[in-house]
Amino acid sequence: MKTKKYIVVIGGVLSGVGKGIATASIGKILNEYGYSLTGIKIDPYINYDAGTLRPTEHGEVWVTNDGGEIDQDLGSYERFLGIDIPKRNNITTGQVYKAIIDRERRGEYLGETVQFIPHVPNEIKDRIRAASEDYDVTIIEIGGTVGDYENIPFLFAVKGLERELGKENLIYVLITYMPVPSHIGEMKTKPTQQAIKLLQENGIIPDIILCRGKEALDDIRRKKIETYANIKREFVISAPDVKIVYEVPINFERENLGKKILTKLALEPKKEPNWEKWNVRLNNLRNPSTTARIGMVGKYLDIGEFSLRDAYVSINEALINAGAALGIKPKIEWIDSKEIEQQGVEILKNYDGIIIPGGFGATGIEGKIKTIKYVRENKIPFLGLCLGMQLAAVEYARNVCNLKEAHSREVLPDTPYPIITLLPSQQKAMEESQYGGTMRLGAYAAYIKPDTLVYKLYEKEGRIKQDMAKSFEPYRLGQLIDSQPATKYIVERHRHRYEFSPEFEKTLEDAGLVFSGHHHRLDGVKLAEFLELPEHPFFVATQAHPEFTSKFLTASPLFLGFLSATKKQ
Repeated sequence: MKTKKYIVVIGGVLSGVGKGIATASIGKILNEYGYSLTGIKIDPYINYDAGTLRPTEHGEVWVTNDGGEIDQDLGSYERFLGIDIPKRNNITTGQVYKAIIDRERRGEYLGETVQFIPHVPNEIKDRIRAASEDYDVTIIEIGGTVGDYENIPFLFAVKGLERELGKENLIYVLITYMPVPSHIGEMKTKPTQQAIKLLQENGIIPDIILCRGKEALDDIRRKKIETYANIKREFVISAPDVKIVYEVPINFERENLGKKILTKLALEPKKEPNWEKWNVRLNNLRNPSTTARIGMVGKYLDIGEFSLRDAYVSINEALINAGAALGIKPKIEWIDSKEIEQQGVEILKNYDGIIIPGGFGATGIEGKIKTIKYVRENKIPFLGLCLGMQLAAVEYARNVCNLKEAHSREVLPDTPYPIITLLPSQQKAMEESQYGGTMRLGAYAAYIKPDTLVYKLYEKEGRIKQDMAKSFEPYRLGQLIDSQPATKYIVERHRHRYEFSPEFEKTLEDAGLVFSGHHHRLDGVKLAEFLELPEHPFFVATQAHPEFTSKFLTASPLFLGFLSATKKQ
């Protein structure tokens, strides 16, 4: 069996230096050289996963096909590599210690004393090996910054992996930041020198250093780092800021990063890279035929612009992916739904399209409902995601079906018209305070009605499936509509507790709303997955999160349809 190759990506100086994008870019480059690869994200926090973390503090929670709630960096890996990555590719301190303690409680250590060494590093290495099983190369991103106490077990583990595999099979990439203090006006290398020193204290010498900064690295700074790190300057790579993150692998390849990594790993290129399609998409973003002004009506905006971008990063990227395919530049503007409650819907009048994303809780709900009424009546393209679909159903029930007190039980438990409600399984989880990993999570099949807009959008992009996906658990696939193997369906990812109540479906459909797709549970219950308004330029909402399946070269059908509709406006 051939030896696996590993690339360990570590951050220096500060967090948020761009490790996730750099990791994804390295993966894309090696993919172009013919190697199969996957990415692992290590998060040193004690949380078991990202599911219970606040979006405003930690950023968006990424959802995998198999129901993992993961750090948003895994989303970057998927968008760049064009693959689906399972939840086992996220390793946290909480997972590691829980596994060890559970094993000890079951007596599986046979009376052995359980200690940090060797048990914690061994558990980490076992998880890395399991995630890398089917790939030529595995890229491991270690979250946080070198010097953090919580990183020590993971640095120790990868150093042990290097000893076991041999240095030619594992390399280290340090991503560091080169600040330019405003009072000096000169790029400084000292923070990078300190990061290299801290890494060396863990027995690790970087093979490649990626130097992040506002400007490109000059020869003077490159020579300083070469001398301090004791590596050849050709392995000190400039990583300046870019306007479009998908430019990063192209920039890296200008310094032949791919071939340098292959040399370090004792590998030869399997094929010549072909960046033609990638560059066409990039050019569409650099030189778009038109611009669409998109209003994102959200609620996680209370602590400033820096946090809100992380809270909705996948929707932002899904719009960019669609724009790259269509030659439309989406100009995204963030609107706090509480402002609509206070100032009225007039602030929406100059937008080409409106998106209402997912979210939890009662804050800003009425502002979102007013937004939906406005875009419905004024024929403005609208895309509702998760909570956005639920509120679209509530708005229609109130203002078209005359069910004036219609609401979601999440917001108004005693509403006489519970358009949105909890399923019994979710009710039980809430009563038992089981919040972690208990939502409807991951990919589920939805059976789409022919001759609907949703069906046409997915069919156009080749996303209608007929094979019955043997890797799917039966509950994810659901009950076949006609019990025929050729039943057509689509797959999208979910993250929610509340559902549209089936008992109101006929009332809303009789009034003109179309429920264009359903998940058919094994117990026969139909869960609404999509709704649309036929006489509207584009009024589509889904209970799913299609932003999680959007990739740079294969954009989401719903985002493509939405952005195309804004162009017509």
